[in-house]
Amino acid sequence: MGLLDDIKKSVSEKSYNISSHARKEMSPMEDDISEKELTEAILDGGVIEDYSNDKPFPSCLIFGKSRNGRPIHVVCAYSKEDNITIIITTYEPDPSRWIKYKKRI
Repeated sequence: MGLLDDIKKSVSEKSYNISSHARKEMSPMEDDISEKELTEAILDGGVIEDYSNDKPFPSCLIFGKSRNGRPIHVVCAYSKEDNITIIITTYEPDPSRWIKYKKRI
């Protein structure tokens, strides 16, 4: 299994932690992303940037959409040892900075 498969499997099994930074970005004062929207975007998503050399765990930037079609970016790391996804940050991408939300301008 690849990194994305591992992430999706752990998220579907509710085996994930949301960092304090990601929770701040999810707050109503920031992008107002619900945990449900976050997990929907991960499960729907694909890797648009790979950070496989990140330490202590490989990570990636995922682009996905919530069930209501909201575009969401999520940076996730995955610990094989603990079988857990760490959600580092999340945000609604600014269309003026991304081509189809998948490539940086």
